[in-house]
Amino acid sequence: MTKLLSGVRVLDFSRVLAGPFCTALMADMGADIIKVEPPTGDDQRSMGAFRDGVSVSFELINRNKRSLKLDLKSDEGRDIARRLAAQCDAVVENFRPGVAAKLGIDYESLRQLRPDLIYCSISGFGQSGPLAGSPSYDVVAQALSGLMSITGSPEGEPMLVGDSVGDTVSGLFAAWSISSALYRRQSTGEGARLDVAMFDSLFTLLPTALAQWQVTRVAPGREGNQHPLSAPFGAYAAADGNFILAIANNALFRRFAVAIERPAMAEDARFSSDQQRRLNRDALRAEIETWSRQKSAADVVECLGAAGIPASMIWNVAEAADSAHADHRKLMTTVAHPSLGSLRLPEQPVHIHGQERGALRAAPALGGDGPAILSELLGTTPDEIAALRAADVI
Repeated sequence: MTKLLSGVRVLDFSRVLAGPFCTALMADMGADIIKVEPPTGDDQRSMGAFRDGVSVSFELINRNKRSLKLDLKSDEGRDIARRLAAQCDAVVENFRPGVAAKLGIDYESLRQLRPDLIYCSISGFGQSGPLAGSPSYDVVAQALSGLMSITGSPEGEPMLVGDSVGDTVSGLFAAWSISSALYRRQSTGEGARLDVAMFDSLFTLLPTALAQWQVTRVAPGREGNQHPLSAPFGAYAAADGNFILAIANNALFRRFAVAIERPAMAEDARFSSDQQRRLNRDALRAEIETWSRQKSAADVVECLGAAGIPASMIWNVAEAADSAHADHRKLMTTVAHPSLGSLRLPEQPVHIHGQERGALRAAPALGGDGPAILSELLGTTPDEIAALRAADVI
């Protein structure tokens, strides 16, 4: 089956994480991603987790792409960038607001060359607004969006989420919006200008907290490993560690009470509804852990699973990655790498009927595809390519 974005070509000026994550998702779906890098390469090539001198962080989010090294500070480099944009369906950039315009590769400039161009800008706070000009990393966006304020233990400090979700979720929204714009263009012929902000993207992920705030008019606080509105819902102690339990309706709670051999709990007025269980969650925890602390976490999960109760162990990243389920779902694929021998690469998570997963390519060498790209799309001759190389334009 033809991949969903086969035939779509994207000129990708982005670097580090948010933009590259976006275009990696699109590349997985079949889009031809032309990654434009400065002469020194994407900063991510020299950041993150390294193995044998190679940034594995870069490798994971630049799979399936082609690399063109291009000096955008030169007139020739900017001219090449504009000519390439005219041959592409979409452009992705995550410069600071205003930088693309200074380079002459902003939306208004490029739409003159291709009126139906889809142009996506990813930034910390968007292209307009009081914070638009402020520098941002993932931690800043997490801090200002409200996410950190509701993450962590009640008695502790606001907590950073364990991965760069501000970058990845804005990259996800960028890929979604570009795909939506491509769909509209099919029927209207219109291009689009897309403004994706890390702040906005994280803020949109807080429906539970925003609902609480609108009901109580009080900013929600940190709940640790418990749900702010439901109980029992979260982490509980077993004899050898913690397990996860998730119950949010009365029928499931009654079944749970029977499973842990405490059927009277279902008739206790303190536990008669989700709201009452939440108000009396400390007493409820004591009842549950009196039972669970006598068993291993594995035995607890097995017992509750047999009764149809949502419960689980808490895996670390290695356990999740090496699990039989992740393997069955083909979430990672081992690919050949020119210097590392082999590398396990993730892939977008959606399974598409009739389409095999795992057809991944390692991230490109810096500028490794430049001559082929220029020849294919712009008709640049070998002599012209040699001259551009000699001038350090590519």
